[in-house]
Order: sequence, then structure tokens, then C-alpha cells
Amino acid sequence: MNIATSQHLFEKAQHFIPGGVNSPVRAFRAVGGSPVFIKSAKGPYVYDEDDNEYIELINSWGPMILGHANELIQKAVYDAIQHSFSFGAPTRREVEMAELIVSMVPSIEKVRMVNSGTEATMSAIRVARGFTGRDKIIKFEGCYHGHGDSFLIAAGSGAVTFGTPDSPGVTKGVANDTLTAPFNDLEAVQTLVNANKNDIAALILEPVVGNMGCVLPAEGFLQGLRKICDEEGIVLILDEVMTGFRLAKGGAQERFGISPDLTTLGKIIGGGMPVGAYGGRADIMNKVSPAGPVYQAGTLSGNPIAMSAGLTMLNYLNDHPEVYTQLEASGEKLVNGFKASMQKLGLNYTLNQIGSMYTLFFTDQPVTDFPSAKSSDLPLFGRYFHAMLDRGIYMGPSQFESMFLSTALEDKHLDKIIKANEESLKEILSL
Repeated sequence: MNIATSQHLFEKAQHFIPGGVNSPVRAFRAVGGSPVFIKSAKGPYVYDEDDNEYIELINSWGPMILGHANELIQKAVYDAIQHSFSFGAPTRREVEMAELIVSMVPSIEKVRMVNSGTEATMSAIRVARGFTGRDKIIKFEGCYHGHGDSFLIAAGSGAVTFGTPDSPGVTKGVANDTLTAPFNDLEAVQTLVNANKNDIAALILEPVVGNMGCVLPAEGFLQGLRKICDEEGIVLILDEVMTGFRLAKGGAQERFGISPDLTTLGKIIGGGMPVGAYGGRADIMNKVSPAGPVYQAGTLSGNPIAMSAGLTMLNYLNDHPEVYTQLEASGEKLVNGFKASMQKLGLNYTLNQIGSMYTLFFTDQPVTDFPSAKSSDLPLFGRYFHAMLDRGIYMGPSQFESMFLSTALEDKHLDKIIKANEESLKEILSL
């Protein structure tokens, strides 16, 4: 496969952009080689600057649930830009978007738009602290909530790739206010709470982790966290930037029957445009300025282009429950195909999957938390990644990422992915 143009662009980029990329995982450091520079995408495919075609399993890290360049969303964006790009003033679409989100996610009574998932999580933490009058938060090892200072403590995803989960530039004071617990370990959470009585403002987690690979909550884990937070007056925040509107119309909280106090959203609610949101109980959200004293603002928050794209996306998902039926079927077909290939080849790697999210971990141990995810053979994953890329399958360039499926994937695409997976495993293991 010729990627000469991508290699040239990467060499040039390193002179002007730190590391040559605008988000660390894109640099391919975890898998080796030069990153592929994408030129366009349509449906289940992306095309690079050398005109190579790939079936795509990233989908912009989740939001392209209907596939790339969906005609409905394209039209919504086109119609919106006829009226200018941004106003820095209230618009009808912001109200319609807020009303729609509240109707789809029962735990959200009021919602505030922002521009990214990172902004959403940073703001939710600030509001929780303002609401409770407490300073400390609990997060989980391997969960990634963006690059806010409070979250770069035992972080996953890109930070893991570089082996520096505690980023320089994060002050000791911030680190002291961030308590970390192993994912799926209720006892550890209770121990932290007991040791920090009346000091913990919030507990935040990805209900299904996507940033140490796809890792599911153990039975009763989310419900146990809800109970602890209720008993201790702690604000429970579910980071559904990845899972919101993807695992179900009401997100992971609908799927697992859990009602958080605050929820953070992103990705899908912009239909691929830069956007985020946080919302929840009215009494907590009424602490946000100008209703209350907790300050948060943004000139581009709720911008009309993102709102138009997001409204089209969410209305479609709301009106077409068959989307989730299709995504479930695609996820099952893919994982069953992978399992059949591994059985055929005598392999016992771990596959975690829920709906349209999955990760193949190169370990024979169950992956339920960050340490077990790190037991994976990372060099082997790197070889697998390139073997799949050579066969026209574009995946996330890190073992510590979930893959995301879209409704644009038909049986013929899934069959090609399954075939490429088996061939790639045979190649890298010389079977």
C-alpha cells in the first residue's frame, strides 16, 4: 500500500505542529509507522491522501453513527450555513436541542451546551464542587475525561500510549484533589470515601469505558456507585461522551438502569461537528451562571451549525429505533466472526463488546480494569493494526481504544472485516 503523500505530510507537519498531530493518539506512536492522512469519507469508507480506500472502525471516535457524510446531516449543515456561521447570541436551535435531549435522557432536567467533551466534563466537575461546597473528586484508573487538569491522573487512551498518565503541568494541588480507584472495584471506592468523609464533591466515570479499550461495568457496579453517592451526598457524573445515544437512545444509563445526577455528552449530539453538553438535575444545573454562581461560558457554545447537525442526528435516532437493532446485530456478527476465527486458529484473546463498541485485546486474561487491559501484548497489537490497515481496514491506532461501528456497515463490509481479521492474525503469528 502506497502512503507516500501521508508520509510527506507527516514529515512536514512535525516542523509546525507538536509531534506532527493535533491529538496525540493520531501520531501512530503506539503502533509504529507514519499516520495516514485522511482526505475524505463517505458511508463506511475513508480515503487517504494517496487515494487508498479503507473500511472505517473509528467513525471520528464515535459520532458518525450513521456513517460518514450522511445526506440528512449534510443538508442540515448546508441549510444552516446560509444564515451565517456563528452569532454568539441565543438561537431557536439551542432551545430545540435542549428540549430534545431532556426528552431522550430521563435523568437530564436541564442542559448546557459547550464545544467539546473536555469542556463538558470540566464544567460538570466545577458545578458539582459549587453545588456541594466540596473540593475532591473520584475518578477511575483508565477512564479518560478529556485533558482537563483534574482528569490527567492515571488517565487512559493517549496518555497511556506515551507512558505518562500523570501529565507535567498538572499541579500537586489539583492532583491531591483527584482520588483514583480501580474500575469495577466498589470496595476501593468505599475505602476512598471513608478516608475522605464530607470532602468528595463528585464521582465521575465512563459507564462503559472506551479509553482503555472497551471495558464493561461488572454486574451491580454502577448500582453500587449510585448507592454510595446517595449515602455520602456525592454527585454521580456519568461521562457519556462516547456512549450517549450510541448504546441506546438514552445512552448507557438507559441500558444499565442507572440514573446519574449529571451527564456529560458530546460526539453524536453534533452529528460530527465540534460540540459537547452537560446536564442533569435541575437543582444542580440551576447553580450555573446566570441562574447561579458557578461560572461557565463560551462564545461558540450552541453554535447554529453544530446545533443543526445535532438536531438532525438526534431526531433521526429518536424516530428510528431500528438503528439500535441494526447496531446490535452488526456488533454480534462481527464479534461472533472474530471468535470463530480465533477458535479455528487455536487462539484465546479477549474480546469485549457491547452493541456497536468492541475491542480485541491481545491477552488471554479477562479485561475488567486498567491493569488487566495493560496485560495485552502491545507490540503484537501494533503488528495486527498494520496487517489490518494493509487489508483496507482502518482501526484506532492504539490497543487502548474502543472501535465504533456505524449503520453504514452492511453484511459485505462486516464479512470483509472478519476475513481481514483472520488473515491478519495468521500473518502476525505465522500460523
